[in-house]
Amino acid sequence: MALDLEKIVAIDVHTHVQASIDETRGFPEESPEAAVAKAFGSDALMTVPELAAYYRERDMAAVCFTVDNIDWPGPVTNEEILELAPAEDDVLIPFASVDPRRGPEAVARAREYVARGAKGFKFHPTSQAFFPDDRMCWPLYEVIAEAGLPALFHTGQTAVGKGQPGGGGQLLKYSNPIHLDEVAAAFPAITVIMAHPSVPWQDEALAVAVHKPNVYIDLSGWSPRYFPPQLVHYANSLLRERVLFGTDWPALSPERWIAEFDKLDVKEEVRPLVLKENAVRMLGLAR
Repeated sequence: MALDLEKIVAIDVHTHVQASIDETRGFPEESPEAAVAKAFGSDALMTVPELAAYYRERDMAAVCFTVDNIDWPGPVTNEEILELAPAEDDVLIPFASVDPRRGPEAVARAREYVARGAKGFKFHPTSQAFFPDDRMCWPLYEVIAEAGLPALFHTGQTAVGKGQPGGGGQLLKYSNPIHLDEVAAAFPAITVIMAHPSVPWQDEALAVAVHKPNVYIDLSGWSPRYFPPQLVHYANSLLRERVLFGTDWPALSPERWIAEFDKLDVKEEVRPLVLKENAVRMLGLAR
């Protein structure tokens, strides 16, 4: 099998695998992720094969990943995703995740995941409690740059810890997109993807993306009806080739996202760029 770009109608660049084939689903009850997983419902927490089947039915491809965190274990590992995804390569594009706080071990793991077929890396600065422009991350970014892979960073508000006492200890400050400005400048070989409309820092995200040509914005995690007007404006103009369709599955379904996106004042010639063509180019799928 291989991804058939003629058949695929859209590429969702942001989906979470939140179930293991050993039937473990969701996160430990004491983790900040627990409330999020509970809100999604167990039916939405999919294994790699289940996620592949879901997107295959819709003639879509999906970037999929977990989030590595040294503070609590997730239900699925990078190793499981990288082992199972090749059998689903007609629809799935696997990213790996490494918590930068692992230090030298993070660098070693990144090299291993590149060798095992990771097509990019996912970071969540708030849940992993680090500033992306902290120099401790530089050796890790060097591995990603050498491999020529993209790095996707959560930005803005997060549902992780939402409603829990003290927000589950999660600090939003780590996910201000301005902290990606130096990363993009220091590592021009890395395609930096800012995940989500960066509420409440949308203007910072747009400024960085307009200034740094290796920065993209994925539109996941927020219903399109709530997109800030300046984000829609730049998607139609200066950033038309660097905005990407994403759902943050299981936060949103592709059907809901696209139905709401269709109601936005987005130029007809821009829609296919957002839904598919920008991702094809960014991920190097047309080689």
